[in-house]
Amino acid sequence: MARVAKKKAKAKRVAKAKPAAKANTSTSPVVAKAQKAVDSAAKALDAQLDRVGKARARVQKTGSAAAKKSLTSANAKLREQRLKVAEAKVGLAKASAMDAVRQAEESAKKTVSEMADKLSAKADKELEKAVKAFESRWKKARAKADVKKVKAAEKKATAKVKAAAKKAATKAKALEKKAAAKAKAEAKKAAKATSKKKAVRKSAAKKTTAKKAPKKSPKKAAATKAATKKVKSAPKKSARRGRPPKAAAKKAGARRGRPPKKS
Repeated sequence: MARVAKKKAKAKRVAKAKPAAKANTSTSPVVAKAQKAVDSAAKALDAQLDRVGKARARVQKTGSAAAKKSLTSANAKLREQRLKVAEAKVGLAKASAMDAVRQAEESAKKTVSEMADKLSAKADKELEKAVKAFESRWKKARAKADVKKVKAAEKKATAKVKAAAKKAATKAKALEKKAAAKAKAEAKKAAKATSKKKAVRKSAAKKTTAKKAPKKSPKKAAATKAATKKVKSAPKKSARRGRPPKAAAKKAGARRGRPPKKS
């Protein structure tokens, strides 16, 4: 229980530390919403871990069927909650990746704009010092050079954005694949446990039925049936054990050996 408590405390500290680290940057509403979903799922997971711990303690203390059933149900809900946490984290990763692309685009646009402003200001200063005779030619040459530099900067910024988008898509795909594999493994494990429980219950039911209703051989069944008919046809008397009296056997026409000769 102490180890579980330490793990939960560490998870809570990590969950609290992540939003604090992102608080300084301009986080988008989508990322904030995804982070809130992760925090909520992690909180629910901590609560479910507490419930599993309590259920396990009851099983260890009492060992009753109800306690074991409660522990099984708590473990199933714990698996579901872990899947929800994984899904929430995938959603956060996607949102963060898309936000990173957005920030890269904004940074690229800002860089291009600042570079254009600097080039323009520098051109104006140098233009004032230029000789009037060379003014027209200088302006054309400078403008051409500036256009080239701006295009190069735009090309570089576009390549940076594409690289960031590709990296984000690869990361998101890997996270989705990992989450899907984990969900598939959990589902397979749960199905296997369910089928095993059904097989155990079916085997127990067969054993109980076999004990309650033992099979009779055909001879014993016929003898039992004949005895029942005799008891019903015989006159009511006091209960007697052993063979029936000879008189009752004669009345019933029971005779052993050869049949009597005809007179």
